[in-house]
Amino acid sequence: MISSPQRRPGGAQVTAEGWGWQHAGHHRWAVRDLDLSVESGQRVLLLGPSGSGKSTLLHGLAGLLGGAEDGREAGRLRVDGVRPTEQRSRIGMVLQDPDSQVILSRVGDDVAFGMENFRVPRAQIWPRVHEALRSVGLDLPLTQDTAHLSGGQKQRLALAGVLAMHPGLILLDEPTANLDPAGVVEVRDAVTAAAELTGATVIVVEHRTQVWLPVIDRVVVLGEDGDIVADGSPEQTVRRESGRLVEAGIWVPDGPVPALDRTPPPDAEPLLSATGLSVGYRSHAPLQRGLDFDVRRGRVTAVTGPNGSGKSTLALTLGGLLPPLGGTLEAVGAFAPSPKNRQPARWRSKDLLTRITSVFQDPEHQFLTGTVRDEILLGPKALKRGRSETAAVADALLERLRLGHLADQSPYTLSGGEKRRLSVATVLITRPGVIVLDEPTFGQDRRTWEELIGLLAEVADEGTAVVAVTHDAEFVDILADDRIELPLAAVGSSGALR
Repeated sequence: MISSPQRRPGGAQVTAEGWGWQHAGHHRWAVRDLDLSVESGQRVLLLGPSGSGKSTLLHGLAGLLGGAEDGREAGRLRVDGVRPTEQRSRIGMVLQDPDSQVILSRVGDDVAFGMENFRVPRAQIWPRVHEALRSVGLDLPLTQDTAHLSGGQKQRLALAGVLAMHPGLILLDEPTANLDPAGVVEVRDAVTAAAELTGATVIVVEHRTQVWLPVIDRVVVLGEDGDIVADGSPEQTVRRESGRLVEAGIWVPDGPVPALDRTPPPDAEPLLSATGLSVGYRSHAPLQRGLDFDVRRGRVTAVTGPNGSGKSTLALTLGGLLPPLGGTLEAVGAFAPSPKNRQPARWRSKDLLTRITSVFQDPEHQFLTGTVRDEILLGPKALKRGRSETAAVADALLERLRLGHLADQSPYTLSGGEKRRLSVATVLITRPGVIVLDEPTFGQDRRTWEELIGLLAEVADEGTAVVAVTHDAEFVDILADDRIELPLAAVGSSGALR
């Protein structure tokens, strides 16, 4: 770690003077009266509970908040003394949702896009493309179709596009949330190496601190209202503020681990059974072959494996949203709509809604209404349950997941962590036999993570089978009863239930 900003002269200087932002239609300010100065070349870890305005600050620094129709701004926010919108060529940002940053259809073109926009000489572009992809560990052909990348691969691609631009300010919004453990370290080291080479200033938002503490100079902690509650050197700040950080929902090294009192049934009946299952997309080779496992009532099954191994594809197949490429996936016994209709991919949407529901990796892909409350009531409405019958349940669920104060807001204006909790709530309220979740703990601070874990444990104990695709080791250790571990190899691979 280099602690002296003067040794990195290529970075941008960041200043906020009484700055604040209130999203259009929101009753409270996301950030208010913020005073902050980040010197050229500093590496800052920005911490705070979910919804404290961390992402809003990064979007402001990247010049992405929009105009008066998108919200209300107060104070001044500057990059190298001018408004961020006047410094776009100096600023690179990796957003919380990597899908929103994938622009072109080929990997190489996508990395080159930013450099071409800012007129980097052509002779420099492709050597930078190759170097950036290599630094983030994305070993793919330049012609690879970006539509077929996993969430973690898209995250690496977005980072490669930023690093290739050699920006003076690198903004990272949970850049490792969709990555496998090896990828987390690889991406962190790629950011560190790029900052070392170019002198860039780095501001990174993460809920989990341990991986970034060795490579940053400073920790800044935002409170519930977007105000700064702690600011200082990494080790001293985390040690001095440990109690407050844990209370605010921050993951600190050696923090307390929640315990769950569960006794899952060892001989629970299977609801879904896979035999020789191959998963993937039509016209492409299967991502996995020969999978044999059961999904059992009242048990939590974790699906793990490296990025690109087909975890999300398996989740879509289990959810009846993608047909198998080989083998069988069938409902067992009375869980099927009829004895002759056991394959989830052939079920009607109503049959799925009462039996298997899914939470996608990108929450926005399943939002359909204008308010948080209407979104959570949509499933019961489709099942023709009375609003009065479900309103109290919906409100209680929203409060438990710390979304009650946002009930009248648009789902699209929520933070990444809030969107994830809402997407989970929309499937929990219908209480189907099987719930399939893709990265359910993405974007959660420690408090909301514990509440989500506790809620899923209760759902499982009441008889629902929970299947979760996850890179979250703590989730697996605390909650998983069974595990499907997928290898990276695509053709001829197999996975086994452990």
